Amino acid sequence: MLGRLNHVAIAVRDAKSAAKIYGKAFGAEISEAVALPDHGVITVFATLPNTKIEFIEPLGEASPIAKFVERNADGGIHHLCYEVPDIIAARDQLIREGARVLGDGVPKIGAHGKPVLFLHPKDFSGALVEIEQT
Repeated sequence: MLGRLNHVAIAVRDAKSAAKIYGKAFGAEISEAVALPDHGVITVFATLPNTKIEFIEPLGEASPIAKFVERNADGGIHHLCYEVPDIIAARDQLIREGARVLGDGVPKIGAHGKPVLFLHPKDFSGALVEIEQT
């Protein structure tokens, strides 16, 4: 069910500036900044040969990551995203196995234009996990 690691997300105050570091240091291709109002974030991706790094910054004070960034002023790893072929089947299997899906359990469209869900970090060794349909 679980596919490859799609990206690691790092929450920061300024996604464009943080991504530029990966561009200079590692030669990563840097995307444009994209606001995702449904998720309360602005995203910028640094594409590396084997995965992507997603830099997320709060979109306003009500952003769900605002407090995380406040507590981690220099930035910090926010979540891991894994690909799944069928997000509904994956969600249902994860729930049967005891995982908790955050929110209402209905997938939202994520930064790649594909359905995503987030899973409670207490169910995954303290790591917030995102699943994205491929």
